[in-house]
Amino acid sequence: MTRSRRQTEQRRPAELPSFQTLLDGTDWASLATACGTGESLPAALALLTSSDPVIRRSALQDALGPVTHQNSIYEATVPVALYVAAILNHPAITAGDDSQDAKTFSNRPTLVRLLEWLGDTAYDADDECVAIDECLYGEGYLDEYAETRAFRQARPAIFSAVEALLCHDSADVRHAALIAAVPLIEHPLLTQHQADLAGHARRLLATSTDRRHRDRALDALKAWGHHTSGLENASDIAAREHYARLKAARASWDGNRIGGGYSEDPPF
Repeated sequence: MTRSRRQTEQRRPAELPSFQTLLDGTDWASLATACGTGESLPAALALLTSSDPVIRRSALQDALGPVTHQNSIYEATVPVALYVAAILNHPAITAGDDSQDAKTFSNRPTLVRLLEWLGDTAYDADDECVAIDECLYGEGYLDEYAETRAFRQARPAIFSAVEALLCHDSADVRHAALIAAVPLIEHPLLTQHQADLAGHARRLLATSTDRRHRDRALDALKAWGHHTSGLENASDIAAREHYARLKAARASWDGNRIGGGYSEDPPF
C-alpha cells in the first residue's frame, strides 16, 4: 500500500481537503485505474476548473472515465471523488455553463455532471452492491477490497460538499445533489439526514419528470419506511409494473436455465 493510499484511508471521515491539496499531495502515478496508473489524472482534473465550459466538458471523460470503468472502484477513485467534491463550490463550477445547448445530454452543466458522477459512484459502493458482492465472493469481501472500503469511509467528507447543494437555485442541481446524497447517507455517521432528504425527495417527486430521478427518490423513500403510493404518478406505476415483469421474466429464465431447459423456444 502506498503512502498516499494510507493517508486517504486514515483521514478523518468528515474532513474534505482543498482541491489543490488533493491535486498536489496525491501520488497519482502510484494509484491504479482501469487503464493503468493515474499519472495523467492531475492534468485532466485541473481542467475541470477551467473558466471555459467547453474545456471543462471535454475534460470530464479523461478525468472520470479511468476510475469508473464497468462500475468498479479503483485505487484512484477515492482521491478523484474527494477532488470532485472539493471543487463543487469552485467559482468556475458554480458559475454554470453558458452555452445555449447546455440542456442537451452531453452539454449539461459541469456541476450537474459532477454530482451525477459522484452519485453513480456512490451507488456502485452502496450497501446493496456490497451485499451482492458478499454473496458472490464471501462475507470478507470488504476486507479484501480496500478500494470500495476506502470509498465507503470517505462518504461523510463527500456528503459535506453535496449537502450544500440540496437547496441550490437550479432544480437540475438540487435533484442531482439529492440523488448523489441518497447512497452517501448509508454511512452510520449520516443516517440522521434521512428525514431531511425525505423532504427533498418529496419535492422532487412533485415537480420532476426525470424517470431515473423519480425511481431513485421513490426507492429511497420506500427503503426509509415511507409510504409512496400517494406520490406516484401514472408514469411511475407503469414503470414499476414494467420492472416487475422484467424481474419475473428474468427469474423464470434463470430457473429454466438452471434446470437445463426453457419453458419455450428461445427467439433465435
